[in-house]
Amino acid sequence: VVPNDDFTLLLTFDNNEKRIFDVKPFLQKGTVFEQFAQPSEFKRVYIDSDHCVCWDKDPTIDSETVWNNKVDLSPDACYVDSIPAV
Repeated sequence: VVPNDDFTLLLTFDNNEKRIFDVKPFLQKGTVFEQFAQPSEFKRVYIDSDHCVCWDKDPTIDSETVWNNKVDLSPDACYVDSIPAV
């Protein structure tokens, strides 16, 4: 996963297909994704051990140990709701 300045993600899937996922619709005020509407927070994205696209609410806490510290998107949803990268 590579975060872009326009709040999209460049995702490379296991089959080496590259796709663009637009996260902007998720970054609305009052949602669990709200804090990631800040560029520095958005860029902390990573792929977890379950292949989900994730952000840690608190980057000082290990989300593999404290499961409710993580906000994630399933790989299936990211694939279905993304477009091919050109």
